[in-house]
Amino acid sequence: MPSVLIVCTSAAEFGPEKSPTGVWIEELASPYYAFLDAGFNVTVASLAGGEIPVDAASRSEGFYTDAAKKFDADETATGVLKTSKNLADVAGDEFDAVYLPGGHGCCTDFVAHDGLKACVEKMYASGKVVSACCHGPVGLAQCCKPDGTPLVKDLKVCAFKDTEEAAVGHTEKVAWLLEAKMKELGCKYESADDWNSAAVCDGQLITGQNPQSSEAVAKLIVEALKK
Repeated sequence: MPSVLIVCTSAAEFGPEKSPTGVWIEELASPYYAFLDAGFNVTVASLAGGEIPVDAASRSEGFYTDAAKKFDADETATGVLKTSKNLADVAGDEFDAVYLPGGHGCCTDFVAHDGLKACVEKMYASGKVVSACCHGPVGLAQCCKPDGTPLVKDLKVCAFKDTEEAAVGHTEKVAWLLEAKMKELGCKYESADDWNSAAVCDGQLITGQNPQSSEAVAKLIVEALKK
């Protein structure tokens, strides 16, 4: 039975104004249930362990999806959210895939984190699936392939678009614009129109553009692990 490690942000603030944030609940909820429905073992971790902050905007009208509502009403799921494992205490070699959901919290603690970098690089080097959605790919920017080149170099990647960042008014709050950073690192960036689903699988790497892409990302991960 495949095992998936979900690694969430632990940051409740981001940017110079310390704007409130956290994980984007849809990007955690839909894949969480997709993995369980596929019969996978699922472990939820975060960079600091303990309760994972949730971006309140992800529970606002228009963004609060059925999967997110189901998650919030699920005692087991909310229990996992409140008692996530510390990534430092998790052995990546126990898992077949790692998935990084987004939320602007990633722009705080995913930017440069030795433990996350080590986990992703080791799993990629071991032939495991590495995946991320929306702002989750922030955590991939620091990672390298075994040959020392950027992990995303020459691979197809979807991530939060610069125009989407501008639309939510956070261009000046993030460490760097994700689309621009991915292109700078040499990836083959792919996208759909703003706020439309786009997900891509290139070898072991699976990525999605935005919250609307979380189901598509999860589907690609399930397909990859069932091969």
